[in-house]
Amino acid sequence: MTMPSSTHVAGAAPGRYAVIGNPVAHSRSPRIHAMFGEQTGIPVDYGLLPAPLDGFEASVREFFASGGRGLNVTVPFKQEAWTLAGPRLSERARLAGAVNTLWQDDGALRGCNTDGVGLVADLRRLGVELNGARILMAGAGGAARGVLQPLAQAGCARIHIVNRTAEKAHALATEWLRATGAASPAVSAGGLEEAHKGGPWEVVINATSSSLGDAPPALPAGLYADGALAYDMMYGAQPTPFMRQARDDGAAATADGLGMLVGQAAESFFIWHGVRPDAEPVLAALRRELATAAPR
Repeated sequence: MTMPSSTHVAGAAPGRYAVIGNPVAHSRSPRIHAMFGEQTGIPVDYGLLPAPLDGFEASVREFFASGGRGLNVTVPFKQEAWTLAGPRLSERARLAGAVNTLWQDDGALRGCNTDGVGLVADLRRLGVELNGARILMAGAGGAARGVLQPLAQAGCARIHIVNRTAEKAHALATEWLRATGAASPAVSAGGLEEAHKGGPWEVVINATSSSLGDAPPALPAGLYADGALAYDMMYGAQPTPFMRQARDDGAAATADGLGMLVGQAAESFFIWHGVRPDAEPVLAALRRELATAAPR
């Protein structure tokens, strides 16, 4: 992957970066990248860039034309960013069909997807042995699509994708297998009610947005192997509905997606600056801030 080199020199103005989305006011990315900058000694001017739903491309073009160095992309624009970066996509982004990191190289827009790298890094931080692991993925949208290849590269033995609409899960599995030509891991798909097929599972990942609606996905019981982890890509000050459901169903451990958020940001920071920050202290600081802000 072609990466821009960090060109900052003492006294120079910090490079300008932002997260683009709609809505975007809630994003913790400015805080995360500010802490990465402090940690690495790289001054970063990182802000919020709200874009009209019909004005993503224009907003991106204007940002880079005015001297912007890099953009993180959040909902609902990741697929538009993938199209915009065109042939200048990383392999991760090509297979994900979505882009969450944009930058320019020799005047050409480039795109990568760091979500899966962030997930894998966080699973490893939590002590999960991914090599040979059996993974259940609930959800077949962009969040699931973005993490399939990194999970496969981590050596997972099996990935079973389930979704409320089974056809969508089958389509994702078929598209990924066709794009990669992979014989391993074994990838299968079905409806939520088929989540137990092939289990029990060492890791169950909630890639749906169910926790935003304060309800867990409609998964059957009996999913978890001994010592299994339940991982929700959503995060909050309190355990998510999926995490509570998993505990009731026998998961040995649960985790939310705050570590994934920090991990994908660290990979974006590396792409832009050529320096890999330490995610651990930033994650700890965010966790403390979440706890402090939580209603009591």
